[in-house]
Amino acid sequence: MTERPDSERIEEILLGGRPRYTRREVAELAGVSPDIAARLWQALGFATLPDELGAFTDRDVENLRNVGGLIERGVLDDDAAVRLARALGQTMARLAEWQVDILTTVLLDRDAPADDENIGELMALTEHLLPEMEVFLRYAWRRQLAASAKRMLLLADRNTDVAVNRMPIVVGFADLVSFTSLSRELDEYAFAEMIESFEVTAADIVAGCGGRMVKTLGDEVLFVSNTPAEGAEIALRLAERIQTHTELPDVRVGLALGPVLPLMGDVYGITVNRASRLTTFARPGTVLTDDAMARKLAGSRNFVAVRILPRRAHGIGTIQPYVLRRRV
Repeated sequence: MTERPDSERIEEILLGGRPRYTRREVAELAGVSPDIAARLWQALGFATLPDELGAFTDRDVENLRNVGGLIERGVLDDDAAVRLARALGQTMARLAEWQVDILTTVLLDRDAPADDENIGELMALTEHLLPEMEVFLRYAWRRQLAASAKRMLLLADRNTDVAVNRMPIVVGFADLVSFTSLSRELDEYAFAEMIESFEVTAADIVAGCGGRMVKTLGDEVLFVSNTPAEGAEIALRLAERIQTHTELPDVRVGLALGPVLPLMGDVYGITVNRASRLTTFARPGTVLTDDAMARKLAGSRNFVAVRILPRRAHGIGTIQPYVLRRRV
């Protein structure tokens, strides 16, 4: 029988040593001010700890010292370091929850009790996988970083007279139809499976066509792509593929082309709002684009945009939608 580890043993396994330094001690050993150490800790997503509590390890000292060195050399200022810490903290928090959920699902039955043996086996599996997962995490991060830099350079080449943070891209929303009623009809497990199926299908299509999934919002996904042709292909594949999923309702998709403001991995601006409004106007199983997308796709051998009646969108004004279809 595998013993259930206590919290100290879990920390020792996952943090690479027993916590022993207080807040002031870890800041002093790392050579940074207690204020910036506290700001970084909070930005990573952790609660403020009592001054007398020994909660930090040698690895905390090492990483805090590395960040402090970047600030001291002028590579980052305090605010930039905190912003990076917040980006990492929020991303890693979701990733950690997701990974624990996957491991729990792999190891335990859905209704298995949270007894000492099951929790002990889960922790043993986590400890066994930790070295490989660290390598895979670093690999995935470098791949994503390279892909992001490449997308930025491609956009910059096409828009040499536009600021980097205002370059036009394609923004798309895909929204499941009848989501609210389904949430009342399905039990929690069936509902969760439906959401996961939708997100997995959407993520595979977006990535396969060269786009980027920005975020998921339960019944809705937000994605971006560099070119109108890419965005059109993603949108049509989403509408077509989801129609073949008997466990999923139809999807509505809205596409808009224009400048966005990138912030913390998300995108903001009137282009995003326009794509969202187009989604609400679309009929189940169809794709609507704005005028800018339609003009760019004019003459395409693969797509045709059919003009329909203008719509009034609250807070935006009149939008001229087009139904996007494959050219036959």
